[in-house]
Amino acid sequence: MSTPEGADPRWAHLVATAGGLGRLRPGPGTWGSLGAAVLAWLGVTFLPAALVPWALGIGILFCVTIGTLAVRRVIAGAPPGADPSWVVIDEVLGVWLALVVVPPASLVASPGWCIIVATLMFRILDIAKPPPVSTLERLPGAWGIMADDAAAGLLAGAVTALVLC
Repeated sequence: MSTPEGADPRWAHLVATAGGLGRLRPGPGTWGSLGAAVLAWLGVTFLPAALVPWALGIGILFCVTIGTLAVRRVIAGAPPGADPSWVVIDEVLGVWLALVVVPPASLVASPGWCIIVATLMFRILDIAKPPPVSTLERLPGAWGIMADDAAAGLLAGAVTALVLC
């Protein structure tokens, strides 16, 4: 796929597909969410507890900045409202936002359950798209693709924190 600028968009496809997870079938969004969950579990397992929120924050910042730029690049020229199923960096953002809402002590004390519940809640809310998630997906271009999953992630995190904490 060429871009209007004629630049090679390989970096954008790599980021937008979360390293290729978005190309897996069936359910590319679920694969992207699982990839985010595995990375989070690795971080919680191997990083010092004090660094876990920082690592999640850096990951979220990457998704919001570089991820949004990549999505903008890969959907250039697509019809308005396009949200290709293979773009899954938004699912990564959603899972990590869900986890950053969970109190760090709970996440470190019970990482498996927190990550499983947060990821499941995120997928349910991402698919069901209750308000305000459904409203945010109507934003134009990359903003809509990223914002609805960000909202679903924050809601999933709140539910996870209420259930597990």
